[in-house]
Amino acid sequence: MGNEMNIEKILNNPRMMRAITSLDPAEFEQPVFPFEKEWQKQNARKTFEGSPRQRRVGGGCKGALQDIRHKMFFILMYFKLYPIQEAMAFFWGLSQEQTCQWIHRLTPVIQAALGRELKLPERQPKKLHAILQECPELKFVIDGTERRVRRPREEKQQKTHYSGKKKTHTKKNVIITSRKRVVYLSSTQPGQCHDKKVAGEIEGRPFPKGSILLQDAGFQGFEPHGAEILMPVKKFKGEELPPETKTINRIISRHRVKVEHVISGIKRCRIVADVFRNIKQGFVDLVMEVACGLHNFRMDARHAHA
Repeated sequence: MGNEMNIEKILNNPRMMRAITSLDPAEFEQPVFPFEKEWQKQNARKTFEGSPRQRRVGGGCKGALQDIRHKMFFILMYFKLYPIQEAMAFFWGLSQEQTCQWIHRLTPVIQAALGRELKLPERQPKKLHAILQECPELKFVIDGTERRVRRPREEKQQKTHYSGKKKTHTKKNVIITSRKRVVYLSSTQPGQCHDKKVAGEIEGRPFPKGSILLQDAGFQGFEPHGAEILMPVKKFKGEELPPETKTINRIISRHRVKVEHVISGIKRCRIVADVFRNIKQGFVDLVMEVACGLHNFRMDARHAHA
């Protein structure tokens, strides 16, 4: 095996490309230019370690991932398959330490490249109204999603991360979707945190006038100004709902199920579907943002050719 994986054979096989990177070959080529621009920008003045450069970019020993397309393929493969780092090292002819460095070096680059292409969800609550106002239709769905993490060692952390819903330790985010895209992603919180509490960061932020917001009972009491709330009615124990209420619930559920399809699309990246193993501070939030950006990128690319 050489120093680099031969990706040309994979690039010519659409089915294999989707399995390894989640993108079709044509989709893979689209972000190469912004990815290269961000790579050059982030490495122009400082080294990966953060120290000022003493020589030009590209000087010194040549890295295993010299070509920009190999770099992008490497990080997309890691996000989609989420293999252990020893396996990535074997595939790419690297050491485990080098693999770890490349993962943390390239993740901010793919994040910035997706941001340059306007594929990332909004993260700042103060900008929520503006980003929702730009959506083609003012119909939104809000829901929470959880990701499994390794059981924390500290007892206090174990309690805050234990999810009674998932019966395991998790991290949680709230997303707002519109037309199969993630338009807003909340901050990442421990699994014990209730959905409505996570959504509390946008409590009081107005929605565009005439908006329709579909939500489940986990957000009961969350009523942003400007939005009409549609939420299924739950029956009391020992009672039955009237037929007309059941019909309304079914109609709402048919629209709300779209958010589950979005979450499924986000979790095509195994890095946010499997038990999260990375321990770098803040990385668990970063990968969720990138996974949402990749989902948005796929949706936009495929709808453009539909």
